[in-house]
Amino acid sequence: MSSFREHSMRLVAVWTLVLSFSSVAGSRESTPPTPAKESPPTITLTPIAKGLKQPTAIAHAGDGSNRLFIVEQRGTVQVLRNGMPGSDPFLDIRRLVKAGGEQGLLGLAFPKDFRSSKTFYVNYTNRVGVGNTVIASFRTDRATDHADNSTRKEILGIVQPYANHNGGQLAFGPDGFLYIGTGDGGSGGDPHGNGQKRDTLLGKLLRIQVGAGGTPYVIPKGNPFGNEIWAYGLRNPWRFSFDRANGDLYIADVGQNEVEEIDYLAAGTGKGANFGWNVMEGNRCFKKQKCDRSGMVAPVAEYFHGKGDCSVTGGYVYRGKIEQLKGIYLYGDYCSGRIWGLRQSGGKWVSQLLLETPYRISTFGEDEQGEVYLADYGGGTIYRIGVP
Repeated sequence: MSSFREHSMRLVAVWTLVLSFSSVAGSRESTPPTPAKESPPTITLTPIAKGLKQPTAIAHAGDGSNRLFIVEQRGTVQVLRNGMPGSDPFLDIRRLVKAGGEQGLLGLAFPKDFRSSKTFYVNYTNRVGVGNTVIASFRTDRATDHADNSTRKEILGIVQPYANHNGGQLAFGPDGFLYIGTGDGGSGGDPHGNGQKRDTLLGKLLRIQVGAGGTPYVIPKGNPFGNEIWAYGLRNPWRFSFDRANGDLYIADVGQNEVEEIDYLAAGTGKGANFGWNVMEGNRCFKKQKCDRSGMVAPVAEYFHGKGDCSVTGGYVYRGKIEQLKGIYLYGDYCSGRIWGLRQSGGKWVSQLLLETPYRISTFGEDEQGEVYLADYGGGTIYRIGVP
């Protein structure tokens, strides 16, 4: 594990990945555009909290409290106060969680009505079989502002055939529905073809309505296949996010052997989108030299393994107070610690390398004001992204 560095790290002025924009309904064929003229911004990382245990997610409650909630893989959620975790976790479900490798407590989401409902949602792997996916809700204790474990309700369960590729992200979309990212079930190469199947919840982006009365959840009428599936063809969408300004959706899908990709759906589009796995890995055919790409949604950015890269960690479109960063989608790589910025320029998607770090970037998150943070998995430190 790399040692801690001060937050005064500066820009690595390197251009990478210049990729053409592909429409949601378009094919995966693309032609390289000319480089954009904009210079990449300089970014810095400021440590705001230390001492976390293998952080896997960062979230806010949207309730005006300005708290940051840090998910720890082992099965706990910490609340940051004055830059330090509290003496007691906000949530502790270690007895329920199977943690280690790609398993554990992986996701946390607060609905827009959290201030009144006091209900929030988590995504974790349980201790059944190899570790099945569970989406569950909890309510907070009004007296202590901690989660009440007795209020746990299992919303959705997904049997996992293998221990890896669990996805894990939860997020409420602009439509108020809960979106869930699921991996293809694991092993390697999607041996069961789950990515392209529309009768399994593995390898998908799911959309459900929670908090709708006595039932755990309701399938929204607009879902394209009459089940929980909103989009498919994903390998392991470890992190996805909605742009708070316009509702656009960004999905970082972890690749197999060569390619890491960023997928994009403009607000109001994407119903039934097929992102191609396991026919495609990025813009390449995966199993064969030639394959049928028709109807598949091409990634708007991709990068290839090398220079230590191995696993993309999706981030957020920056919507905070720093003008230089506004509108830039920030994402990174878990193994290399590199951070990129993605934006459209002249009708083309351009990705620029912004910073080299020594960190294991496990997740990004944003606060109520739109400031963006990242977590160093090994060091247990949370950093705020800024400029000099």
